[in-house]
Amino acid sequence: MSSVRLTHICQYTSHLSPRLPQNQSVRVKLGSTPRQSRETLSTQERERGKSDNYQDHQTTEVISSPIPPMQFPHFEKSKQTDAPGSREQSRRTPTTVSREQDMSSLHVSKRHRKLLKTSPPVHHNSKSDSSPSSSSSSSSLSTSLSSSSVVPSSASGSFTPDKWKKLISIQEARRQLMKEMCAKYKSSISKTITGHHVRNLFVEDKYKLLYCQVPKAGCSNWKRTLMVLAGKAPNAQSINHDTVHDGHHLKELNSFDRKGIMHRLETYTKVIFVREPLEKMVSAYRDKFENPNNYYHSLFGKPIISKYRVNPSLEALKTGNGVTFKEFVQYLLDVHRPVGMDIHWDQANQLCNPCLIDYDFIGKFENMEEESNFLLRLIAAPPNVKLPNFKDRNPADKRTSTQITEKYFSQVSTLERQRIYDFYYTDYLMFNYTKPFKDLY
Repeated sequence: MSSVRLTHICQYTSHLSPRLPQNQSVRVKLGSTPRQSRETLSTQERERGKSDNYQDHQTTEVISSPIPPMQFPHFEKSKQTDAPGSREQSRRTPTTVSREQDMSSLHVSKRHRKLLKTSPPVHHNSKSDSSPSSSSSSSSLSTSLSSSSVVPSSASGSFTPDKWKKLISIQEARRQLMKEMCAKYKSSISKTITGHHVRNLFVEDKYKLLYCQVPKAGCSNWKRTLMVLAGKAPNAQSINHDTVHDGHHLKELNSFDRKGIMHRLETYTKVIFVREPLEKMVSAYRDKFENPNNYYHSLFGKPIISKYRVNPSLEALKTGNGVTFKEFVQYLLDVHRPVGMDIHWDQANQLCNPCLIDYDFIGKFENMEEESNFLLRLIAAPPNVKLPNFKDRNPADKRTSTQITEKYFSQVSTLERQRIYDFYYTDYLMFNYTKPFKDLY
């Protein structure tokens, strides 16, 4: 199902927010930057942090960071509308809710505004051009003859009308917040879309889906589901981890020519799933450094131990095994990292560029099962196709939870905790997650 159909369904509960106005014509330029594989260092990002303020990383043709990490944010106290409890509950629990802030309470202080590299005000113009990826959705609003007020029959067995309306409303709120954040902080970013910007998007042509991978946010199981939808496998349970990531069974958006990329951005349903940033970071550390992994221990472990460990053993320098969480944090915060960034702990907004690509569906890992199956019903996937919830890598390890995240961050200083929060602050802002620790400002 294309994004047109999703827009039709969304219309029946409330009217979709207007698209971000743009004051300049849209240029589309596709670069030839190859997408890094799962086990390849993101070399384009290794020089991103050139100063303690994490200034914009730019080249002459590509803005690889539409919204840069914002250093030392300071929110005024805001009222939280979510119930107290775990940031991540079991994905098997149907009543799971993500810890999202009250969107009406988001406010940035004057001190924070001075630290942000804000863009000029947005000048509303009814005739202004829209971004390439949002143009089709905008046109679908004007060409829509009617809006659906009935839950599709294919989904009636899975969701009650009230639940359907609630999930639609959640999507509208998330998309509206994203537009507001992009308009406030990056209203005048270049609208040139290059191959670099779509390097993490995977294509499923039969059901017209574009999925942006965010590792440690259900990425492997969503890739399995895409393979099932494409007819590459009879069920997700039969696909092992190496086949998912190294089998090259999924099409990558930047493998198409300019026309093919723009056609899909304009007409397909664009999907992203995100996760509480610090929890995602801890999950990545546990997966890559606490368990056997020759690639990460060699490429990342050895330089990290060499730079941040006092009197490292020859064995540790040789193998890269045993990187501690504190050493990992020191590496991540170092503006002169001995080795660059990696997709597994990079910011979601850097991976998926939501201020350039207008995502139709913004899902949360904290409510993965329900929201994923809701999306599958939206696109009219076969009723038997559901997102799997098994953990195929290091299955003996407990899933990273709020409690586990807190345990790991107790190993670092208050300042390091603050700086890691600052590093991921843009994701907290754009995807509406609450502060993970009370002593953060």
